[in-house]
Amino acid sequence: MNTITEAYVDSLAPNAGAIKNGRDLVRKNSFPVRCITVDHTLLFGECKGSGKEPYRCSIDFIQEGSPVFRCTCPSRQFPCKHTLGLLYAYASSSSSFETSDIPAEIADKRDKAEKREEKKQAVEKEGAAKAPRKVNKSALVKKITAQLEGIAILEKLVLQVVHNGLGSIDKKMVQLIEEQAKQLGNYYIPGAQAALRELLLLLREDGDREANYGYAIEQLIYLQALVKKSRTYLEQRAEQPDLPMETDSTLEELLGHAWQLAELRELGRTKPNTELLQLAFLSYADHASNEFVDHGWWIDLEDGTIRVTRHMRPFRAAKQMKEEDSLFSIVQTDELLIYPGELNARVRWEHARFREIGEADYHRVKQLAIASYPDVIKKVKNQIKNPLSDKMPAALVAFQSIERVNDDTYILRDAQNKQIPLATNLLEAPHQPHVILGLLQPEELRNQAALIVFRHELESGRLVAQIMSIVTDRRLIRLLY
Repeated sequence: MNTITEAYVDSLAPNAGAIKNGRDLVRKNSFPVRCITVDHTLLFGECKGSGKEPYRCSIDFIQEGSPVFRCTCPSRQFPCKHTLGLLYAYASSSSSFETSDIPAEIADKRDKAEKREEKKQAVEKEGAAKAPRKVNKSALVKKITAQLEGIAILEKLVLQVVHNGLGSIDKKMVQLIEEQAKQLGNYYIPGAQAALRELLLLLREDGDREANYGYAIEQLIYLQALVKKSRTYLEQRAEQPDLPMETDSTLEELLGHAWQLAELRELGRTKPNTELLQLAFLSYADHASNEFVDHGWWIDLEDGTIRVTRHMRPFRAAKQMKEEDSLFSIVQTDELLIYPGELNARVRWEHARFREIGEADYHRVKQLAIASYPDVIKKVKNQIKNPLSDKMPAALVAFQSIERVNDDTYILRDAQNKQIPLATNLLEAPHQPHVILGLLQPEELRNQAALIVFRHELESGRLVAQIMSIVTDRRLIRLLY
């Protein structure tokens, strides 16, 4: 069983309300029966409810990285507040749990689950032994033909905007762009559709008109590059349907392809036995895609690679989906799945175990930090010069000092006296990290490591960075919250 902490239980909760309700049950002493099996793979108990009979709840850790929650309550929330409350009770007082035999009904459910898993593995093994499934070429060509039609519509619109100039855009043109963005939803290119909506949001945004135009020009360059590269790629696949999908870049995802885990496995995009530590986390609303995004930045403790996780929750279904949150434990997974990408490839996993962070982990992270700023900047510039690349790559760097230049400006300085200027507004965080820097101890601003995200500043033409977290020998200081 995982080391159960309150932070771990928080990470399982579907929302903040479930966390509060689960904790309240413990505070009200609502669990008169609290049990744990001898092998520590099952927590179960009874929780007082509104009816005469208590709710029977359990958390099964027979598969360590994938706990199974069961409860007799009618709640549609998963996990429910009763199973979360039982976990909070164990986290706060494991000694209050009585050792007991596994209930017969749960033992029976385990047996059925084991048989289902054996059957599933047998089917997968049989499928792997067979020849690869053939692609439905006619369906694929039909889809690609529709995608190319959508790309042609997008190209025509972009050229019209460029030809007329941003200064001539009026309400009529904005309305046309909005109509075209809706129309692109019929052509299987949701990524391109979201990119056009991003341009629309920039054109509608109030405030500094000149600055907005600068970002609008950047978005037009992006759209034109997307049109050019995707058209070439799609035309090749239409002529040769047997060609494999693009995996050397994020082009498929930019068009809107949702990679399936089976696809990533078939492409060999997996890494075994991986330990990850989350260095930063931020949730935000992406109005271009009409979804909430829970974005995490992680370090691979083996080689120092910075990975990202992105959990998307469409606005319409957000209440029914679990919201991701910060995680303060080491994630251990037997299989890490890696999406096509560049410096910060997106990852995910199906099963994971968790362990507490120790001083050795902080030392390890600092060892993995890049010491040379010119090397980091070279890698970042090589990426962002591609119009379709992630414009805000992240890196973990070592620093000799974080220095305040004036009232609102800081710099990072390395051991060779090279500097990276720090900005404050690259990420749309509710609080700016520079406020927190002024509260840290002097030793935490010297000879440590920092996770930073880069951005090419349009107005000055400089490469600037925003600090997201600091790693010392004893703790991780998150500046985004």
